[in-house]
Amino acid sequence: MKKLGFIKEGDTMNPEFYIDKLKKLLNEDRFKHSLGVMETAEKLAIKYNADVEKAKVAGLLHDCAKNLSDEELISLANKYNIQLDDVLLRSPSLLHGPVGGYLIGDCFGIHDEEIKRAIMLHTTGDKDMTLLDKIIFLADYIEPNRNFEGVEDLRKKSLSDIDEAVIIALDQTINYVIKKHQLLYVKTVIARNDMIIKENSTKIQI
Repeated sequence: MKKLGFIKEGDTMNPEFYIDKLKKLLNEDRFKHSLGVMETAEKLAIKYNADVEKAKVAGLLHDCAKNLSDEELISLANKYNIQLDDVLLRSPSLLHGPVGGYLIGDCFGIHDEEIKRAIMLHTTGDKDMTLLDKIIFLADYIEPNRNFEGVEDLRKKSLSDIDEAVIIALDQTINYVIKKHQLLYVKTVIARNDMIIKENSTKIQI
């Protein structure tokens, strides 16, 4: 298994430490992506009055488990008592979010529950997503290194209506997985339905 450099409880960390340590966990492209997500998360946090520092840290470290092998992810999921279902066992890459949520504690000394949750859900989403959850999910999807049809429109939408932008990103994710004939994770469907139900409830109240 890759040396993760687990730290002792109580060690003091700083942003420079996070960046230096992250470089050792990720390949060059993934590290560049992480910097892009941090940058985008910061912009979205400022726009929507979220905690900027938490957004930056979650954005930077969201993929800290991304370069682990399937076997390593499953092993760590068992260590952290992450419930494994048939989809996760057949698509272990989905575990990099949940595993990453725990690794930030062991590897970076970060034990903030909001940051942990945002990292755990950044790929799949889930019901009752917080503002930070939405920011990291969306920042991962539209950061400057992403290049796909419609990304510029989605970047603009993200600065005017974050909920609508997240719904669009969830729709596109679901469509992509279906076209690839891959397994669709239930939390992604739950996240989409929950967002749409709440959006419609708001419209009805208005």
